[in-house]
Amino acid sequence: MPYVSNLERVLNEHRFALTVEIGPPKGADASVILQKASMLSGCADAYNITDNQTAVVRLSSLAGSVLVLQQKMEPILQMTCRDRNRIALQSDVLGASALGIRNMLFLTGDHQSFGNHPHAKGVYDVDAVQLIQIVKRMRDEGVFESGDLIKSGNPSMFIGAAVNPFAEPLELHLDRFEKKIDAGAQFFQTQSVFNIGRFQEWLDMLQSRGLLGKIPVLAGVTPLKSVKMTERMKYHVPGVDVPDTVEKKMKTAVDPKQEGYRFALETIRELQKMKGVSGIHITALFWEDVIPSLVREAGLLPRP
Repeated sequence: MPYVSNLERVLNEHRFALTVEIGPPKGADASVILQKASMLSGCADAYNITDNQTAVVRLSSLAGSVLVLQQKMEPILQMTCRDRNRIALQSDVLGASALGIRNMLFLTGDHQSFGNHPHAKGVYDVDAVQLIQIVKRMRDEGVFESGDLIKSGNPSMFIGAAVNPFAEPLELHLDRFEKKIDAGAQFFQTQSVFNIGRFQEWLDMLQSRGLLGKIPVLAGVTPLKSVKMTERMKYHVPGVDVPDTVEKKMKTAVDPKQEGYRFALETIRELQKMKGVSGIHITALFWEDVIPSLVREAGLLPRP
């Protein structure tokens, strides 16, 4: 029988799943990952290790995933198409599986112009939909993208993908969501949810297409730490929808950090009630130490 990851088990048992992001450092200091892992151990079913997010050079997601795995925690290795061609992508999938990594989330990747090497050449040999299809065939059929047979062990992988319920045009992104399902995606993580009403509209559109509940969806939650962070998310991060009411509450709050925490907790409780939401994915940018208390107060501990 193929190995079933802890995250896959939790979702298969229809339990409310919880994943948390661990961002690798802009350097080779492994202690940064290890300290975050120690602080977050037991707080989630699996832990996303990002792949040069926002096109900024960081410690590799593969190395970060191995460090987390060594702490007896389950990583979700993120892999973008921006920096590798199909040869390197397939090689890294084999390497990750050989090292015991069983969850992977595939992304096309932020354009390099947004990062700290805007002069770099993006690869984009394939996109996320194509890569998901390639990895599924590697796992299930034992063949590379070229058609050559895998001769010494198919990769064992729970395949994840990303979706943005707030991106425009919405119909195009719904089509892409369905294409990822058809390609072989087994779970999705969404962009951070700040606008609950609009997120419900997106779920309703999934329902109308017969897609709601077809594949587990983990809704993104990002605690807002400050007014500055709120403004950055609202005005400078593409695809994020921060309502004016949320910005106003953060600006008028006596303690913006406490208001951000309260809003994140309220968002989690709302998401738990929504049909079609199989769990949440917490991305606490530069505020990871808030996660243990947040998930505890939300009633999400202990994990199954």
